[in-house]
Amino acid sequence: MTKFILPVRFGVALTTSLIAYFLVLSLFGLHTNPLFSLFNGVITGFAIFEAIRFRRIELKSNYNYSIGFSAGIVTGFIGSILFTIFMTIYATEVEPNFINQLATNFSNSYNIGPGIFAFVVAIMGFATTVVLTLSFMQLFKNPIQTEG
Repeated sequence: MTKFILPVRFGVALTTSLIAYFLVLSLFGLHTNPLFSLFNGVITGFAIFEAIRFRRIELKSNYNYSIGFSAGIVTGFIGSILFTIFMTIYATEVEPNFINQLATNFSNSYNIGPGIFAFVVAIMGFATTVVLTLSFMQLFKNPIQTEG
């Protein structure tokens, strides 16, 4: 259980950062512009990077690829799940017209409901998590030691 405490903390920090960014955008009326959601990847990447880095610092010589990979995946998945829950509540309870505004800004040809919206938000978060974790693990993997 203790191996998940660090990624859970970073996952919750990731969620709060994503929510704060979204709410700041909504203050300026920019939350319905899909272009601004690209910065979510930067926020997610930073949280995953830091979770893997802290895990490596914490374990020192006991650190290996699978430990770092699981730290990144757990961090990103927790952040994605919690942010998806927030976005679903926001889109259905706080601003019910949000999905229609977002679809209108993206393209007039889409008619999506809250279920599809939540699915898309979750899949985007999971895909970003996997790609960024695999990328960052190239930086944090232990070098191959040669005997000699």
